[in-house]
Amino acid sequence: MRRALLLLAGLAAVTALALWLGRVGGTVEIEVGETWIGITFPIAIMGLALAFVLVQAVLSGLRWMAAMPGRQRAARRAQRRTDGDAAVTRALVALAAGTAEVARVEVRRARILLGDTPQTLLLTAEAERLAGREDVAAIAFKALAERPDARFLGLRGLLRQAMQREDWAAAQRLAKEAEAAQPGAAWLREERQVLALRMRDWREALALAAPDAPRAALALAASLQEEDPARAAEFEKQAVTADAGFAPGALAHAKRLGEAGGARRARSVLEQSWLAAPHPDIGAAWLAGEKDRLARVKSVEDLIHRNREHPESRLLMARAAIDAGLTGRARSELDALVASRTADRRGFLMLAELEEVEHGDTADARAAQAKWLRAAANALGAPRWRCGNCGVDHSAWKAECASCGAVGRIGWSAPG
Repeated sequence: MRRALLLLAGLAAVTALALWLGRVGGTVEIEVGETWIGITFPIAIMGLALAFVLVQAVLSGLRWMAAMPGRQRAARRAQRRTDGDAAVTRALVALAAGTAEVARVEVRRARILLGDTPQTLLLTAEAERLAGREDVAAIAFKALAERPDARFLGLRGLLRQAMQREDWAAAQRLAKEAEAAQPGAAWLREERQVLALRMRDWREALALAAPDAPRAALALAASLQEEDPARAAEFEKQAVTADAGFAPGALAHAKRLGEAGGARRARSVLEQSWLAAPHPDIGAAWLAGEKDRLARVKSVEDLIHRNREHPESRLLMARAAIDAGLTGRARSELDALVASRTADRRGFLMLAELEEVEHGDTADARAAQAKWLRAAANALGAPRWRCGNCGVDHSAWKAECASCGAVGRIGWSAPG
């Protein structure tokens, strides 16, 4: 409605202008040499208007003709873009279907139409990988890695290839470059952790470890790799902080503290470890350097007083009591251990030894010894360092199981 009103208003204005010009009258004269032309003023105005329209039409036509090659080029580009996008779609479908040759044909067509864009380079690499042409795929990934806008894509592809061929050193280097190109990528963090474990780079494995990872084991392993004593001490402290009951970590940390003159702090670390998870090596370290046998009994009391009824506490006290000649104290500890049904083979063997210490080489002593030796034969074996993944026993703690390669799974446990 508004457009119609505006049109009517325009026509009315033009009509009014024409009527006004008609009433104005007048003549326009043009004289060139002996030629004289005279026309009325309204006709002259109309002629000028027509000439203006004609000139504009000619100029518009010339501009249209001049722009024709550009329009044709734009149309060709648009058509190539459309055809290229269609080729990319067909290549994606072929990759999803697992038809490598079809994917390669469509990717080549897309590259001809679109050029070497990040999308076509990535599709080229994936199509060549699907066809088993890893070397050609690597060329495409390297081309991607050289582009600032697609560097991460290229590095990720090269990283996958390096891991596939088990070139762990190259993979670790590529992972660090990819981290610099795209900081904070969750996938990349997981891959870097896997690579650190593969390379036995315990320091990086610890830095990248998830909250539920065996951080105590990784920290102790990292301390063993560290050449700087201060850094090694920090890793040992991390191991104790992560798990106070992790005996190897507590022993390493306490030893370093003792060597640095912190004997009291070292004993505190051992005491906290015994409270968390008593271990025979902790007891041996606690008693190291104490030669007086009666003093060793008192020292054991100081260690076990907050975890008095644990089987390891009773065994340690019984051992110290036998060595000090306190056979009554030793028997009370061992009898309590047997009564609690937590005695293993060590407890029964110690009882057999106690019979000889108390009664000498008598018939009653030999009979009692035979009883305890039979019980020891049927009892559960002593705890050992055992891999929780494959069950293989180890003579000492290690960060990695030599049998199955599991990391952080070797723990102190009883058979079965």
